[in-house]
Amino acid sequence: MKANNFGRIAIVDDDDALRDALAWLFSTRDHEVQAFASAELFLADYAPERFSCLILDVRMPGMSGTELFERLKEYAYTPPVVFLTGHGDVPMAVAALKGGAADFIEKPFSDNEIVDLVENCLRADTARRNQWQARHAVEIRLSTLTPREREVMKLILTGRLNKQIADDLSISMKTVEVHRARILEKMHVKTAMELAALLRDAQIDTNNPTE
Repeated sequence: MKANNFGRIAIVDDDDALRDALAWLFSTRDHEVQAFASAELFLADYAPERFSCLILDVRMPGMSGTELFERLKEYAYTPPVVFLTGHGDVPMAVAALKGGAADFIEKPFSDNEIVDLVENCLRADTARRNQWQARHAVEIRLSTLTPREREVMKLILTGRLNKQIADDLSISMKTVEVHRARILEKMHVKTAMELAALLRDAQIDTNNPTE
């Protein structure tokens, strides 16, 4: 049984000895680990919700660690990625940082050094994943709105009154009232203020909530 609340760590490295050593190291620190000998094997078994930190070797036969990282960006959510590098791979790792990787560590490294680095990533993943899940839940609700409801919602969020919205859209005030009620119901809120707060907390632009 795990002694912490962190998620699973994935190790992707073609070096059998290093891969096994890292898997053993993290398991002795009560982390759940899964190791892969290649980027291709990892992708065949990958889903964003399965891992909370990815440790990728920069250079591997076939698909490299940096190529794998680019593939991972195609998913809706990418867990923190730590690159393992040799001295000559540092420029590649720095470029990956600019592209969104969490960090890199140069071989050889100490056990404490890599454990501390990965545990920081795991903590960051918890906060980021919670925010992503909250945003995703709101986006699902937004996707249920009809085009007209989206128009009305944008005007509601600017503070326009029902009569003003009716004039803006050349529809009756009764129709606006019906749209407003349906919008609040679909978004699981009771007032326009709650709607604005929901979008703000999910970090969705209230000026363009459906874009």
